[in-house]
Amino acid sequence: MTDRPFYVLLGPDGAGKSSVMAEVAARLPGWRTLSTDDAFLEPSHALLGALRRHVVEDVLPNLGTSYSADFLASLLQTAVVHLKDQVERQDGNAPLLMDSYYYKILAKCRLAGARQNPMYTWWRSFPRPRAVLYLDVSPATAWRRSAAGARLNPLEHFGERPEWLGFEDYQKSLRKLMLEEVRDVPVTIIAEQPSVARTTDAVLEVLAP
Repeated sequence: MTDRPFYVLLGPDGAGKSSVMAEVAARLPGWRTLSTDDAFLEPSHALLGALRRHVVEDVLPNLGTSYSADFLASLLQTAVVHLKDQVERQDGNAPLLMDSYYYKILAKCRLAGARQNPMYTWWRSFPRPRAVLYLDVSPATAWRRSAAGARLNPLEHFGERPEWLGFEDYQKSLRKLMLEEVRDVPVTIIAEQPSVARTTDAVLEVLAP
């Protein structure tokens, strides 16, 4: 366990977490932001971005044939362990805002077919955040942000192709599983806002009132 203060920004696909994290970093220079997205990765951690691209380009198109759901979960665990390692290496008392932690990955692994896996017990033993900030967004808004499915990958919708009904059903299921996973952690739900700036304002009211 760690007593270093950290918070988790969580939300469905298309919630705008990366944009909000960039805005938080600009407005709260004393805070550290942590994500496995390429824009936030240090050069020494470029491997994580490469692995994510291989998951999208090589594994997901062949999931259920060449690769199993458990194999997918094993690859995604690299991101989970990286986030844990970064929390435990945090210096001093500088607060940290983290993208999703293991919560979203675990939910997506379950939706991909890896419903039970011994890794999940380990993930759930990781340090707990002080709070989770859940960016709520309607599936309709997220669908619009994805250019009507053009920017989606297979871990963001049900069905072979990105269609509205499969996307809506997936996002509702994802939301349910993520909120179940954080039920024992303090959660603040940030209602959908009209802009990144307004969403960031709502997040900062919780992080730095």
